[in-house]
Amino acid sequence: MSTAARAALARWLVGDAAPPAHCSYQLARWLFLRLLALCYLAAFASLATQVLGLMGSEGVLPVADFLAEVRAAVGPRRFLLVPTVFWLDASDATLRLVCLLGAALALLLLLGVLEAPVLLLLWALYLSIVSTGRDFLSFQWDALLLEAGLLGGLLARLRPLRPGAEPVPRLAWLLLVLLLFRLMFSSGVVKLRSGDPVWRDLTALRYHFETQPLPTWIGWWAHQLPDELLRAATAAMFVIELGVPFFVVGPRRLRHVACGLLVLLQVLIALCGNYCFFNLLTAALCVLLLDDAVLARVLPRRLRERILLPRPAARGAHLRGALLLGMAGLALLVGLTHLVGLFYRPGGRLPGPAAGLVRTLAPLHLVNHYGLFAIMTTTRPEIILEGSNDGKHWQPYEFRYKPGDPMRRPGFVAPHQPRLDWQMWFAALGPPEDSPWFGHLCLRILQGSKPVRALLAHDPFPDTPPRFLRATLYQYHFTGIAERRRTGAWWRRQEQGRYFPAVSLR
Repeated sequence: MSTAARAALARWLVGDAAPPAHCSYQLARWLFLRLLALCYLAAFASLATQVLGLMGSEGVLPVADFLAEVRAAVGPRRFLLVPTVFWLDASDATLRLVCLLGAALALLLLLGVLEAPVLLLLWALYLSIVSTGRDFLSFQWDALLLEAGLLGGLLARLRPLRPGAEPVPRLAWLLLVLLLFRLMFSSGVVKLRSGDPVWRDLTALRYHFETQPLPTWIGWWAHQLPDELLRAATAAMFVIELGVPFFVVGPRRLRHVACGLLVLLQVLIALCGNYCFFNLLTAALCVLLLDDAVLARVLPRRLRERILLPRPAARGAHLRGALLLGMAGLALLVGLTHLVGLFYRPGGRLPGPAAGLVRTLAPLHLVNHYGLFAIMTTTRPEIILEGSNDGKHWQPYEFRYKPGDPMRRPGFVAPHQPRLDWQMWFAALGPPEDSPWFGHLCLRILQGSKPVRALLAHDPFPDTPPRFLRATLYQYHFTGIAERRRTGAWWRRQEQGRYFPAVSLR
């Protein structure tokens, strides 16, 4: 390749020159950034309604207490290990302000205002919450939003206040496409590598709809499908997660097929279960597989003309190019390390330098490890909290979204994520010792914490907290069609025994 050709390729990769017309992604970039804005808006708005109950001074896991422990344990290294703006102030007002500011910035991104700097601020604010949220902010889609948001900032226009198109940095586009590949392929591999027999014999969906954290009423109907159809659906899922990801780096037509199949999978998942903004975020990444020739057929003419109005590259493209090259090297190195790690024997460890690099970068969530539902839960234990003033007569607390009353229909709550309800699902899978935060929850209820009580749907002690609190474990199952017609119940349950003994502040 000649020097001139190499220079032209470099300019094309970093967005310093317009790509060929047949592989333009101006419309895909515009649509991806708007969907990304909706994901950030959902994440921050959802947290704004519950952050004080989860992380506030009277919450289950107060941020201020956590940061004080980190400061005492690691000293100056705390800023690298826990990157957060809450080092400046961890008051309840600041917690809520960060959530509201994040939602406001997401609206600016939705309107196309200052895309690149807004995305950088969104990443910094969300990283601040994820770094200090501990159990409540430990989900893979939180890491995915951070990684996609940072790469989205490198994809965004540098002069968004002026209408018209800037060349799409193909290297940023490629990094986002590879992120989609890692997300989907890893999710398929971990299921097989886990050795879980229900994945290998294709019976996982016989349990999934009933045992997932927050099923919907459509999930109830899916649970009634014949075993043969559920086996076929499980096989199709493996084809999509293990085979289709290779299409995203294939020829143009195969990329379009991949987009359709991956989005279809996300739609089906979203119909049967509540996974907050994860399905929307994954679909947003899939949009980048569609070139302008495809999207021009579905977007309004005036909108696409405004987006595609040609304009030369903005100042600052060279700086972005340098950032892109550095991020590309990092993403490829760490991303490849994560993929290689998927094929290590169970319990095996990555080579020292690779493991060290992954460990060093982990707090920033620049490049993350993915792989959903490696082990399928085959039973559904549920924790029912109960309060009493005399230790004899007990009244149950009702959570807003997790199963409790068997007569209550499973509903749709996404893109909102009720994070306490989610953690109650995890807590029920093991003993209380595996979920230390659960004791803090009980303490806050006994103390009458208003932010924590606000996370519940029904408090049987609205005026003063109970003297005693306990937790009982039940086994839940979906009812069948005939049983629901006869009783009206969506669930049937059997008591399994005590999960947490009766406790009192006294």
